[in-house]
Amino acid sequence: MSAARATTGVVEGVVAVVGQVGRDLVLRVDAVPGAGGSAAVRERREVLGGKGANQAVAAAQLGTSAALVGVVGDDAAGEEVLAQARRDGVDVRCVVRREGARTALLVDVVAGGERRLLEDVPEEVLLTAADVRAATGLLRRSAAVLVQLQQPAGAVSEALQIARGAGRFVVVDGAPEDAAVREEVLGAATVLRADAHEAELFCGRALRGADAVLAAARELVGRGPRLVVLEAGAAGNAVAWEGGGELVPLTAVEVVDPTGGGDSFTAALTVALLRGEEVERAVRWATAAAGSTVRRAGGRPALSPDELDEQADLLT
Repeated sequence: MSAARATTGVVEGVVAVVGQVGRDLVLRVDAVPGAGGSAAVRERREVLGGKGANQAVAAAQLGTSAALVGVVGDDAAGEEVLAQARRDGVDVRCVVRREGARTALLVDVVAGGERRLLEDVPEEVLLTAADVRAATGLLRRSAAVLVQLQQPAGAVSEALQIARGAGRFVVVDGAPEDAAVREEVLGAATVLRADAHEAELFCGRALRGADAVLAAARELVGRGPRLVVLEAGAAGNAVAWEGGGELVPLTAVEVVDPTGGGDSFTAALTVALLRGEEVERAVRWATAAAGSTVRRAGGRPALSPDELDEQADLLT
């Protein structure tokens, strides 16, 4: 394992994130009321959100140049979230302002360590292939391209084709519903990260237990990606690469809200790998980033490289 810290050095080039941009409304309550009931809100936050934006913000917090490819409306909310992204140090020149559309709103209701998500994501603010093509210059010159696979298939395919054609470091997060696009993902991805359900989509079967998930990660490495990380429940993450694999435990933190943990993981993993960290260290750094994010309500990260170093050292 490399002795170098993931905070050593600076990543040359941009980390471009292709994915969702929206407004997050986070409401923390003691308990979610039943029909006809009510509950006092203990904490309320209105922030830049969406999986793509969360990943870009996390990358910027970890010292990289980050840029977004996404869509917002031409409403006041769209202007607000773009202004927040700029303050976060994220380049939003490739975020489309869709005329006549309203910006996505994600309402995260948190109680007792669990979340309920209400989504208002109009079709007009989903990425199209044309939106992605308009960002070709950014994707071709980026050090890494992160693609959120919950976006429409046409946009995902376009992003993969551009990034792969330019020889970029491609990190994908999720699993498309379309089986043909899943195969395209495996052929284009340098790094694949997926949760439990998404892993089953890629493998075409149920995965029962951590050993089965680790075996699936090894199988998927054989189908294209150089590194595969699959969620393995309470056991942590199953990680596989050519010639190696292991289960990496989660950090010992109280989970306030699981929202955004995977986004922080993906961004931190990308940053660590670009800085030349060995896989084992990079995955532990990413695990620490996820642990940091789930300790607070809402998916917006607040990452400190020094804190991630300390937490990663505790994961054995």
